[in-house]
Amino acid sequence: MAETHVTKVGIVGIGFIGSDHLHRLTKTIANVDVTAVCDIVPGKAQKELDRQGLTAHDYLDYHDLVNDPDVDVVVCTANNEAHYEIVMAALKAGKFTFCEKPLALDAKQCLDIIAEEKKYGKRMLQVGFMRHYAPEYVQMKQMIDEGKIGAPLMIDERHYNQTQPEEYDSSRSIIETAIHEIDLDHWLINDDYANIRVFSPKQTKYVQNAKIQDPMIVMMETKTGINIIIEVFVRCQYGYDIKCDVIGEEGVLELPTVPQVATRLNAEYSTAILTDWKARFESAYDIEFRDFIDHVSQEESPVGPSAWDGYIAAVTADAAITSLNDKGATQDLSFPEAPALYAEK
Repeated sequence: MAETHVTKVGIVGIGFIGSDHLHRLTKTIANVDVTAVCDIVPGKAQKELDRQGLTAHDYLDYHDLVNDPDVDVVVCTANNEAHYEIVMAALKAGKFTFCEKPLALDAKQCLDIIAEEKKYGKRMLQVGFMRHYAPEYVQMKQMIDEGKIGAPLMIDERHYNQTQPEEYDSSRSIIETAIHEIDLDHWLINDDYANIRVFSPKQTKYVQNAKIQDPMIVMMETKTGINIIIEVFVRCQYGYDIKCDVIGEEGVLELPTVPQVATRLNAEYSTAILTDWKARFESAYDIEFRDFIDHVSQEESPVGPSAWDGYIAAVTADAAITSLNDKGATQDLSFPEAPALYAEK
């Protein structure tokens, strides 16, 4: 019997999502050994290892983790500001890399990452846009590609979070929240964006800082004329609510709501609404990492969202922030042709 290959993974950044991926890679995904962790806060990573009953080398400096010969693959779940330097270090070390979204904080950094990856002549990196792996979105894309509703004309979306801390400002609402739809729509309809506008409706009373805009409305138009409207509301109070309707020439695709047991009680009929984004997309995260590990464990390029997808999202997010700061002025978008490395999917 052939010996099973175990992929040795190092995780940089043991915050909320890093801790969740640590659990996923040690308890859910087969043939993975998390050999190293890293967090800039002394003792934080070790505390999480102890909580989960795990053993791994605990580093304070990500360079030490990246250069550890006992780490085959680097998973970056650090603060957004650190993504660029960690990813660049991992690529320079010749290691397959998984980076949570956003790939970097601006388009120029994404292009630097792309240039580094192209030196290998193959894909070395995957970006954590997990909705590409959510079964309901995969089904929607398949139906769009098959022409089930004719040509798409409009997309109507909602991305609501129950609450966010005061420091979660307008730019973070775009580069951490709306960026999911920005990436997803480009993938769903396979059409580049032509322009973007961001409006500020009446402010919720749950924002104390006048410089923060919540909610926001993001409007995009694609090269072929598809119009997209995204409502972004990160302090909606009632739950975590995701909506996606694709309106075509002959029908509508509607993203299903996560099934919950209905209650008939006290003259009321009700179902619960999720409050946790992690619970909403937990299966997508599992499928995403299983696919990523399956490929890189065989020294094959990952096939999920690429550095180019990260670049497209970054350019669009940059323009969205500019529009928001310019009172909703339309920002035109233009993208070069994808390099052959990323066109081969």
